[in-house]
Amino acid sequence: MLQLSDSSRLLIASGNAGKVSEISALLTPLGIESIPASQFNLPEPEETGKTFAENSLIKAKFYGEKTKIVALADDSGLCVEAMNGEPGIHSARFALDEKGQKNFPAAFKKIAAKTGENPRAYFICNLTLFDPEKNFSISFEGRVDGILTFPPRGDKGFGYDPIFVKDGMTKTFGEIDAEEKDQISHRGEAFKKLISWLKI
Repeated sequence: MLQLSDSSRLLIASGNAGKVSEISALLTPLGIESIPASQFNLPEPEETGKTFAENSLIKAKFYGEKTKIVALADDSGLCVEAMNGEPGIHSARFALDEKGQKNFPAAFKKIAAKTGENPRAYFICNLTLFDPEKNFSISFEGRVDGILTFPPRGDKGFGYDPIFVKDGMTKTFGEIDAEEKDQISHRGEAFKKLISWLKI
């Protein structure tokens, strides 16, 4: 693995089980072992960045430095054009209810109330690799554009997947299999760039 200290395993610097599962599936064909950050019982770092790239780096550095393992962090979110790009980097917080629990059905309703029918939107995923031994980092970003549909459809995927329809498709990300989503999603696009870099 180019410029990295350990080519056989990566710490997945995320507490989101859905992201960890998707990332692990994308890394498996490369022969890379995925180590969930949850194994280390660490608190999640405060995401103080103003962009996906900044927050991705914060998470990768935090977990990499704490565990001394090469870390791969993902910061991603849904950006709605009619909401000036919100919830964007605040996508996870936007879905929290008054009890601090994630409630995506409620988040879907909030977005629908603010936007009306079939608003334009896009998903962004920024992946950052951080090697604590070499203090080296590099980021890769993917984006997919589409529209939002209400009510939500499908019980696959996670997060905002059930309301997002990629341009050129009729199904939401919540209605397609994980393998298909991996090929066309924002995370899949970012991974293609990461894999291309790894193979240089």
